[in-house]
This record gives sequence, C-alpha cells and structure tokens, in this order.
Amino acid sequence: MTKQSSTGLHPYVGLWVTEDRYIRHELLPNGRYDEARGNKESAYQGSYTITGNHIDYVDDTGFTADGVFRNGILYHAGMVLYRE
Repeated sequence: MTKQSSTGLHPYVGLWVTEDRYIRHELLPNGRYDEARGNKESAYQGSYTITGNHIDYVDDTGFTADGVFRNGILYHAGMVLYRE
C-alpha cells in the first residue's frame, strides 16, 4: 500500500535513474509508473505498490518485478537507481 506523507506525496514518488541515466523510472503519485530506456520514452508502464521499503511492479502486459529502497537508493531487477 502506498501511503502519503504530510506533504501529500509518498517520499519515494518521483524520478529514479541509473547512474548513466539510460533507465529512468518515474513513480507517479497515482500508483502508476513510467519507465524510459535510452531514447525510448514510456518503454514500460504499469502500476506499483510500496509496502515499507519494498516496491512491487506490475506492467501493463502483466509482467511483475520488485525492488527495495535502501539508504536512498532503489535496487530493482539487478539495477541500481538513484533519486533525481
């Protein structure tokens, strides 16, 4: 369950990028995400759920993945993403 902070947004909502910025996950406040890869915007889209520091993704084709937030870094499917 994604819970909101006193500012109205969950603290993990926003843009997360790999160091080279090739992969960019935008966690939207409505529980949806939009992933860009290289020059391809919206390469993957779907929904996400955050429970504590764990994130579960379900893309619009039904593919599932998960990740964990640790010390301000998102570890997801072998990738390391940083908050931008």
